[in-house]
Amino acid sequence: MKKRVPFLLILSFAVLAAVVAGGAAALPALVPNGVADGGLMAQASPGATAAPEPGAQKARALLDKMIAALGGQAFLNYTTRTEQGRAYGFYQGRPNSLGIEFWYFWQYPDKDRRETGKKRNIVQVHSGDRGYEITYKGTASLGEKEMQDYLRSRAHSMETVLRQWLKDPATMLLYAGPGIADNRITEQITVINARNESVTIAIDPATYLPIQKSFTYRDPVDNLKSEETETYGNYRSEQGMMIAHSIVRGKNGDMVTERFLTRAEYNPPLSASLFDATVTNDPATRKEKR
Repeated sequence: MKKRVPFLLILSFAVLAAVVAGGAAALPALVPNGVADGGLMAQASPGATAAPEPGAQKARALLDKMIAALGGQAFLNYTTRTEQGRAYGFYQGRPNSLGIEFWYFWQYPDKDRRETGKKRNIVQVHSGDRGYEITYKGTASLGEKEMQDYLRSRAHSMETVLRQWLKDPATMLLYAGPGIADNRITEQITVINARNESVTIAIDPATYLPIQKSFTYRDPVDNLKSEETETYGNYRSEQGMMIAHSIVRGKNGDMVTERFLTRAEYNPPLSASLFDATVTNDPATRKEKR
C-alpha cells in the first residue's frame, strides 16, 4: 500500500514557495482550490522571508518554455483574432449533431462574437458581463445560467491566466509533476491566483506546447465539484505563433464540444459594431397577441 503524504507537509511546501525563477517578485502563500472548504488556510508570518521552492522554480521554467513555444510576446500581446471552422456538440460524450460552420471574432479582454448557420444569421455576442443572442426573432439577453458558465470559462481561459494572473504578484506557481493528458505523458503545472482559483496546464515535454488546461469549481446550485477541460491538438504556425486547430471542451470527463479551425487570423482590424447589441426581444415585456 502506498503511503499518503501528510497534507500539512504538502501545505508547508506551498507556504515556502515565494520566489519564481527568472527574478519574479516574492509571492504570498496561498492554498490550492478546495482547501478553504475545510476551513484550513495558510498565511505567511509578517516580515518573514521565504526561501525559493524548487517546485515553483521548475513550474516557472516550464511556463516560460511553453510561452516561448506558443510564440512568446506575439502570443501574449495580440489583441484581436478571427476564426472560421466547424463545431460539433456532444451529449454524454456522444455527438448530437452533424456539426455547424462558425465564424468567430474576439477582442481582448472581454468581447467576442460567434456567427453560425448557412446565412450566418444566428449570432451570440458577449461584451463585458453581458451576453446576447441575435436571431430572426430579434435580440434577446442570454440566460443567467448560460452567462455564469461563459463568464466562468472566460475567467479561467488561457488568455486570462497568462495575461492577467501572471502579472499579479500574489499569483503562485506549483509544479504538479508528470501526468497523462490526451493519452500523452505531460509535465503539469498549477497556477493559483489571489482568490484561490487554480488552473492546471499539462505541457508536452518534447514541444513544450500545452496539451490540456483544466480547472475545478463548485456549482452554485448544488455545491458539487465539477471539472472543465480544454484539450489542444493539431498545432499549426499562424503569423509566427503555434495555434491549436483542434480544441475539445470537456466537463467531468465527458466531451461537450469539439471544434476544428480551417482559418485563423491574428490582430485583424475589427469594427466596434461587431460587439454592439440592444435587446429587442424581451419575454418579460412582450405582450401576448390576441
